[in-house]
Amino acid sequence: MRIGNVILDNPIILAPMAGVTDLPFRLLCKEQGAGLLCMEMVSAKAIYYNNKNTEALMEIDERERPVSLQLFGSDADIMSEMAKKIEEKPFDILDINMGCPVPKVAGNGEGSALMKNPELVREIVSKVVKAIEKPVTVKIRKGFDDAHVNAVEIAKIIEDCGAAAVAVHGRTREQYYSGKADWDIIRQVKEAVSIPVIGNGDVTGPESAKRMIDETGVDGIMIGRAARGNPWIFGQIKEYLETGVIPQKPALSEVREMMLTHARMQLECKGEYTGIREMRKHVAWYTAGYPNSAKLRAKINEVETYEELTALLKG
Repeated sequence: MRIGNVILDNPIILAPMAGVTDLPFRLLCKEQGAGLLCMEMVSAKAIYYNNKNTEALMEIDERERPVSLQLFGSDADIMSEMAKKIEEKPFDILDINMGCPVPKVAGNGEGSALMKNPELVREIVSKVVKAIEKPVTVKIRKGFDDAHVNAVEIAKIIEDCGAAAVAVHGRTREQYYSGKADWDIIRQVKEAVSIPVIGNGDVTGPESAKRMIDETGVDGIMIGRAARGNPWIFGQIKEYLETGVIPQKPALSEVREMMLTHARMQLECKGEYTGIREMRKHVAWYTAGYPNSAKLRAKINEVETYEELTALLKG
């Protein structure tokens, strides 16, 4: 798959998720076969005001490339100026967030709220595309709500403005992540534009990934929540698409080793205090559905050191 001048080894993409797709997790997903990694979204205004936390969010490791850095904002001038300001960083693709449903983003006229304003979409995308040399992509939703389903219209604008690809989540902002993703709207977008279209929503494993490709004709698949606690999903989908064989799930011992590897990377990246606390949610995701996982999840919130985590997981 090709996005502008960036060639991906495969079309299976890690979705940007705030609080999840940090550097350690991205590296694990890369090791497991993800074709493109998307970073946590970054506020253009936060870059403008030199917010210290934002610098950490933009940390990139050469081993994870190709990687996509995602900006959000609603001021076209600030978006384009900040895109230009950070272009020297080693990301390969710049993605514009027009899908985030959370109130503090959408309520501020950013993220998914932009889908209510096609002319502002046109202004933001065209200015960002003109400001930088790197490929620009945009992530959108089906629409803001069921009364305003306009993904096709917005995707056409995005293409007209020179963007290199569009990712479509088949839910409205109103739905958040509930209900069923509408793959038909993704198919409609694919049929309406000639740039690559990436489908997102309800891909939970190899079979649903193949079904999405068959039903929508998308060029790429974006995996979000199904990758939490399951970096293996990228390799599993890749293998299934290539061979038709569904790979076996990792053994419990492999899951345990992955959690400890992840924890070591978190500590190295963020220090023990923050690293261990951030691992708590990851351990809950890794162990969901396994025997005695509820008991383990109750105890994980008391863990404060790597040694305690090791003892808990091996106990």
